[in-house]
Amino acid sequence: MTAQLEPLSFKEIEDRLAELPGWSVEGGMLRRGYAFHGHFPAAAMVIHIAQIQEELGHHADLTLGYNRLAVSVNTHSIGGRITHLDFGLAHRIEAIAPGHGAR
Repeated sequence: MTAQLEPLSFKEIEDRLAELPGWSVEGGMLRRGYAFHGHFPAAAMVIHIAQIQEELGHHADLTLGYNRLAVSVNTHSIGGRITHLDFGLAHRIEAIAPGHGAR
């Protein structure tokens, strides 16, 4: 992570959310839920996200249910605030999960 990492302002977050349908901010975290047709596709999505997180060196909280996956992320290194890193991860996740409905 960069030494100049700063939290995004409310306006910056609002503007960036407009580019990510299905994502929202709740409890100080950028969040989205996905629904799948069964457990295996949901579990496979976890593995794909884990690979992206390792590439980026930035990790979300992933909660796996039978056919659902919840993603929650903020930047722990600056006190749990939302940064450009969180939106970068969200965009990467969206790129591999087209067509899944938000829940």
